Amino acid sequence: MAKIKLTKNELKKQKDALKMYQRYLPTLMLKKQQLQAEIRITEVRIKELLQEKERIDGSFKSWIGVFGEKGFFTPRTLRITSVKTSTGNIAGVSIPLFQGAEFSTEPYDLARTPLWLDTAVEKMKQVLLLDLEAMTLEEQRKRLDHELRVTTQRVNLFEKIKIPETRGNIKKIQVYLGDQQTSAVVRGKIAKRGMERAAQ
Repeated sequence: MAKIKLTKNELKKQKDALKMYQRYLPTLMLKKQQLQAEIRITEVRIKELLQEKERIDGSFKSWIGVFGEKGFFTPRTLRITSVKTSTGNIAGVSIPLFQGAEFSTEPYDLARTPLWLDTAVEKMKQVLLLDLEAMTLEEQRKRLDHELRVTTQRVNLFEKIKIPETRGNIKKIQVYLGDQQTSAVVRGKIAKRGMERAAQ
C-alpha cells in the first residue's frame, strides 16, 4: 500500500477517487453480466449446430456406403471458395459474425455419375456451413471469454482492493486531521490561559 499524505488536499483526492470507483463499478458489473449472458447464448447456439450436424450425419449413415464408389466424390467435387463474415460488437468487444459461404462444384457428367452425387454435394454443403458457423461462434466465445476475464479482474480490483483501500485512507486522513484540529484547539486554549495569567 502506497504511503499517503495526511493533508486536506490528499483527503479531497481520495474522496474523488472513491467517487470515481463507485461510479464505474456498476458499469463494469453490468458489462460482466452482459458478457456472461452472451457467452451462454453462444454456447447454446454451438450446441444446436452440433446437434444439427449429428442429425445430418445420421441421415448420411443410411447411404454412406456409396461414398466407397471410387472416383465420383473427390476433394475437387466441392470446394469452399469464400467465407463471408462481418464484424459485430457486444459490450465493446469486436466479434466475427457468420454470414455464409460460397462453394464451387466441379462440373460432372450427369449421365456418367451416380444419382447420389447431387444429394451428397448438397449434404456436404450443409455440413460445411454448420462447421464454418461453429468455428465463427468459437472465435466469438474466445473473444468474449477473454473480455470477461479482464472485466472480472477489474470488478475484483475495484470491489476488493481500491474501494476498501480508499475508504481506509479517507478514514485515516480524517482521524489525523481531527486530531490536529483538536490539538490546535487545546494549544490555543493553553496559549490563551498563558496570556491571561501574564496579563494579571
